[in-house]
Amino acid sequence: MAAPRGRRIDEIGEESRRRILDAAEELFAEKGFEKTSFVDIAHRSGISRGSIPWHFKNKDGLLMAVAERAIARGIPAGQLAAEVASPRRLLDQVGQMMKEHDTTLLYMVLNEILAGDSPLREQYVEFFRRRRGGTADWIQACPAPATPGTRAEVDVLAAVINSALLGLHLQWTLDPAGVDYDAAVELLGRLTEKELGLAPDR
Repeated sequence: MAAPRGRRIDEIGEESRRRILDAAEELFAEKGFEKTSFVDIAHRSGISRGSIPWHFKNKDGLLMAVAERAIARGIPAGQLAAEVASPRRLLDQVGQMMKEHDTTLLYMVLNEILAGDSPLREQYVEFFRRRRGGTADWIQACPAPATPGTRAEVDVLAAVINSALLGLHLQWTLDPAGVDYDAAVELLGRLTEKELGLAPDR
């Protein structure tokens, strides 16, 4: 039986969006954001140039969509809630996923924002708010006596954990021979367990 017309249109739309994102991700990595045009992306993806703004509004929106997809591959949604009782193993798992996936686009977006008055700023702020919120929810789900007393304290710890992971990954990306990434992530896990009042997880 043929798929209903509406479902088929949705499938075509999703496939077009995926092909545009794939092409844009490749081209941003090869040529950089500024030197990549919609014409380049259309040629690489096989999707008409006019379809790109229909999916993503503008080039900034496309860059953010590419970056969020790349990040989601490295740190799947809900991952922080998966192993509540083991901060060290959890942070090691997230750290390894960041290491194994290309998160260069995260820094490319940040560079675009810092370079001027980018319309991506609010989207990026919201992205980090979601990350901190997910981490804070994980902390609060830890068994007593682990959870700090107030939400403000939890939010501070969540910000520290996220900042540490991103900072370590950035340093390792720039200087892999000079940064012992695995040891640093393992230390972050130990410090987090100590802050939460948990016994060391061996």
